[in-house]
Amino acid sequence: MPTPPSRGRALGLRLTLFAPRYWLTWIGLGLMRAVEPLPYAAQRRVGSALVHLIRHLPLAYLRIARRNIQLCHPEMSAAEQEALLWRHCQSLGIGLCETASSWWSVDEKVSRRAQIHGLEHLHAALAKGRGAIVIGGHFTTIEIATRILGTVVPLNVLYRPPKNALLAHTMLTSFNRHGKPIAYDDIRAMIRALRNNEIVWYAPDQSYRNKGAAMVDFFGIPAATTTATSRLARITGAAVLTYFPERLPAGEGYRVFIGPALCDFPGACVVDDAERFNRLLESQIRRVPEQYLWMHRRFKGLSADYPDYYGRDARNKAATAAAIDGAA
Repeated sequence: MPTPPSRGRALGLRLTLFAPRYWLTWIGLGLMRAVEPLPYAAQRRVGSALVHLIRHLPLAYLRIARRNIQLCHPEMSAAEQEALLWRHCQSLGIGLCETASSWWSVDEKVSRRAQIHGLEHLHAALAKGRGAIVIGGHFTTIEIATRILGTVVPLNVLYRPPKNALLAHTMLTSFNRHGKPIAYDDIRAMIRALRNNEIVWYAPDQSYRNKGAAMVDFFGIPAATTTATSRLARITGAAVLTYFPERLPAGEGYRVFIGPALCDFPGACVVDDAERFNRLLESQIRRVPEQYLWMHRRFKGLSADYPDYYGRDARNKAATAAAIDGAA
């Protein structure tokens, strides 16, 4: 009997994931899978040790993170900014181990590490029957924070698949086990979920330069920002709540905060709404600055006259200077 087309396509996808270009990814996933069964304290030690690898990789992301820290924390001395960058890299390493737990650990293992505050706010929002939009930020804890929330309530998770097809497949498989994934640009699916009185969780804090973007201050610097949350709330009548995680020191697990529904949201101006959220996000970042994901080009503009904060030619100039020094 011939293989049905849909099954054939699925089989073809699975086979392509074993192509040589994914072998390093398979090795990385295997190492993550080996970390997942470890006790939490051991996972943190492994993640902390990765800082020495991350800090010595020739990654543009480190340059971006350093620049973002300089822009957002000008009150810090150069030494304090470098110390924050070091702690951030350590937080990234721990976050990688947390991702292993978020993808493969059972709910009981995840939930016993977490303190959840404000769940009553979410239940109160759902009691109104119009769904709940839960928004937060891109912290290094974003994967484990999503799983923590998913252990106590059914969850729709917005996601943007990575370019690596194997990672995208692994991430989507995890989302399907522990919640319902929605593509980041599928507005209809978001509206449908909210009208079914469901929860939609996403982080709207990265650079957004498509239709509906506005320049909104983030740490006092205008940045291209989505205003879609206001429109989504207006269309559906859903409550909007914040969700912020913290990784606790000394292996104590996590504390997550669900804020009360934002009053008078959406307001008359979508830009004012976005600024309001940014102030809340900034306050949380200042609590745990090393846990925010600084390795993103947040400060990009909507027009050509916007300052180039990241120096697109910096890497080429540095490489040229290194070559000259080497030749000398």
